[in-house]
Amino acid sequence: MKSIKKILYATDFSESADDAAEYALTLAKLAGATVHVLHVIGELMDSRKSQIQPEAFAMLEKNVEVQTVKEMEDFCQSRFGEQIPYTSEVVIGTPFQQIIEKAKAVSADLIVMGTHGRTGIEHVIVGSTAERVVRRSKIPVLTVQQQAN
Repeated sequence: MKSIKKILYATDFSESADDAAEYALTLAKLAGATVHVLHVIGELMDSRKSQIQPEAFAMLEKNVEVQTVKEMEDFCQSRFGEQIPYTSEVVIGTPFQQIIEKAKAVSADLIVMGTHGRTGIEHVIVGSTAERVVRRSKIPVLTVQQQAN
């Protein structure tokens, strides 16, 4: 069996991402792996972007990024703390593409991410980042469906 030295854990800060964080933590402890935590800020569609003045958009984008970095720090500290070695990063782009690119860039052996478990028309309209990652990834992907409370 291939060893796991680096895990890319993708989070959107949702409840399903919380459940997936527990798996990433457990696997990292068992394998002695490090975790690279990634959050992708989705880009606005071009049609909406053009309705905002460029200066205002740049300021909005910067504010969102600063707030998200703070949220990421709090998230990582509360989920992983000193239990495992981890790094974290916030990027802007298309989530499934950024997850796959970052997994390659950090030489990840495994991707761990939550899935919302959408079905039916909601799945067709919204799509699934997790499904797109699973279909395109060259490395194993562990998807964790949100647990019912």
